[in-house]
Amino acid sequence: MTDELFEVVRPAALYERPIAERHRIAFYIGHLEAFDWNLVGKYVLGINSFHEGFDRLFAFGIDPLGGGLPADQPSDWPRIAEIREYNARVRSALDAALEKVLFDDSRQPLLRDGYVLNVALEHRLMHAETLAYMFHQLPLDEKVPGPAAPTPEAPAVEPRMVEIPAGTTTLGLARTENGYFGWDNEYDAHTADVPAFAIGAYKVTNRQWLEFMTAGGYDEARYWSPSDWEWKRQHNISHPVFWQRRGDQWFCRTMFSEIPLPDEWPVYVSHAEASAYARWAGKALPTEAQWHRAAFGTPGPHELNRGEGPERQYPWGDEHPGPSRGNFDFCHWDPTPAGAFPAGASAYGVMDLVGNGWEWTSTPFAPFPGFRAFPFYPGYSANFFDGKHHVMKGGSARTAATLLRRSFRNWFQGHYQYVYAGFRCVEN
Repeated sequence: MTDELFEVVRPAALYERPIAERHRIAFYIGHLEAFDWNLVGKYVLGINSFHEGFDRLFAFGIDPLGGGLPADQPSDWPRIAEIREYNARVRSALDAALEKVLFDDSRQPLLRDGYVLNVALEHRLMHAETLAYMFHQLPLDEKVPGPAAPTPEAPAVEPRMVEIPAGTTTLGLARTENGYFGWDNEYDAHTADVPAFAIGAYKVTNRQWLEFMTAGGYDEARYWSPSDWEWKRQHNISHPVFWQRRGDQWFCRTMFSEIPLPDEWPVYVSHAEASAYARWAGKALPTEAQWHRAAFGTPGPHELNRGEGPERQYPWGDEHPGPSRGNFDFCHWDPTPAGAFPAGASAYGVMDLVGNGWEWTSTPFAPFPGFRAFPFYPGYSANFFDGKHHVMKGGSARTAATLLRRSFRNWFQGHYQYVYAGFRCVEN
């Protein structure tokens, strides 16, 4: 799948840097195989390297808060043919080695039940999504359009709030849940008390965002934190990065075309922008716990007396994600209208909680009680427990189904505009 994804980019653009804070595209062609090799081949299986230079060169990406923009040139990177030769050798060596290993060997705990392969596979699936963010920012003529699935239609929806009664919610994944894979920041499971609140039935749409803009939302410092306002001012941020103004009309830049702004699609914005909208609306972004309560909680038989039913694995129930439940798992390149997937509603009637855009929360990305960093990847989460990143929940059109599990936590820093991330508001 990732091989096919790189074919979206025309060969002449493979050394481009569509997002200034990220590596050039050529890096990621080598990174996916280098990650697998460094983790599975070298760390777990102890196979000798055949190209230490590439193992190091393609080992790590860049965080947007990494301290200044990269200044490398295309000539600083190997030729694409060299990278693909390295990839082929990695795949061949790993395939041959994995044919011989035992996945129940007590001396190799990272191989038990294919644990290390889950790490490698989910890492690749995450990049299948984040690469889409990068490719989205390429000029349209530097991409080869992919096949398009029919886009679901839905009537316009009216914004409304849904009352969520007080109750508890479970965050995280229990270490005793055999057969479930989780990243280090997903542990350990714990419960949180959540007072009653109201939450938007739908993500905030482009139509609603246009109202915020028309009301001067980008021009009023009182809606922005001091650091967010300074970021907006320095970078001249005046509209979502996916929007383009042509004359007196707004357009939306999709992956392969530019179309008149679809009013009923969720708006994709940074955490800073989402927070400003929430203040303008007199509301707030949900906490991670509030989002969980709205997504997975169920009413009990005595709701007025704080009765609670069992929590669900997904908003719609315990069935695995399927195409009728939402816009996820690579079925579409772009958003779909709010309310297009009624079969994905939560028990409380909140729509589109999974898919069609990640959802910003107000919760800073931080460890759960009992957190233990992966010994084989100690910086995966811990490097971002800095108060500058916020938890996102849900998923986008380009999120793999396996990453839609309730314990999965995504995160980005607040001034990063390029993620397929929207939001909804709460009233406390």
